[in-house]
Amino acid sequence: MGWGNRRLNEAAAVCAMQFPAIGLAWWIRGQLGDDYAYGGAYGAFALFALACLLAVAPLVLPVLGLAHAVLQVLPAEALAREAARRTRGPVWAWHLGLTAVLGVVWAGLALLLWDWPFTVTAPLFAALGVLPVLGLGWLRRRTRGFWGVWLPALFASVGLFLLVFLGGVLATVTGILEEYEPPKLSAAQLTGVWRGEEGAVLRLGTGGRADLTALPAETAPGSASASDEPYGDPPFAVCDGTGTWRLDAKGGYDPYADGPEGRPGVVVRPADGCGQETYWRIGGTEAKPELFVPFGDPDAPDVRILTPAP
Repeated sequence: MGWGNRRLNEAAAVCAMQFPAIGLAWWIRGQLGDDYAYGGAYGAFALFALACLLAVAPLVLPVLGLAHAVLQVLPAEALAREAARRTRGPVWAWHLGLTAVLGVVWAGLALLLWDWPFTVTAPLFAALGVLPVLGLGWLRRRTRGFWGVWLPALFASVGLFLLVFLGGVLATVTGILEEYEPPKLSAAQLTGVWRGEEGAVLRLGTGGRADLTALPAETAPGSASASDEPYGDPPFAVCDGTGTWRLDAKGGYDPYADGPEGRPGVVVRPADGCGQETYWRIGGTEAKPELFVPFGDPDAPDVRILTPAP
């Protein structure tokens, strides 16, 4: 297709420059909408994890940029030149349109191979070609050499990243982007059978009675079941039998709460001394509610989830 080293280098640079900003936007949106997050998107641990990702970015971004250029931007350019030669239209316009078309094609392939949501990936993959096409036109008119390509791309990448970060902060503060709010369920809505992994069943009955089958429960610190060793016992007890439950609508019992109130949840107390009182937090949505508990290390918990039985 006539792709020389210079053209590959330029295309890889303009493709790579957008990935930090796109990744940050995706990460912020995911953090704000995470049912199981313990802090906001800009908490100390979240920012530390983001800093670690940025530290390895110089090793990963050129590879991602080159892959994106070879799979989408440069093939679209070759097709655009041929289309412009036949129709005498502007190459850049054809390049933009055909890059978007190729993005939609790759989204369709991702749907077939990995069942990725087409309505999300198609616009995203199509949009991934816009900045590289515009950036290529600017680079080829004004820059020469390796550093003459990558330095402008680096500055543009940092600028886009900071713009997305500041935009995310402002959108969160002003309420344009709202943090996840758990559904508000009554005791009557919670009554019923909830099922989880490895055969876990929690039956919440009327009058505060609970029936437990292979249900995870908190353990006393230092007990054998509270081990955090990667190949040791799980950081919870597994309980069968009966117990009691109550709705904590304000989340005041939540052990992970930063203030006087946390996330609403269900307090389950197993009988017969199996495990301790366990706080199952309410998550999901009104239509698809969930109960979940993070066990073990708060920074890397073992999250157990229960969903209503059909």
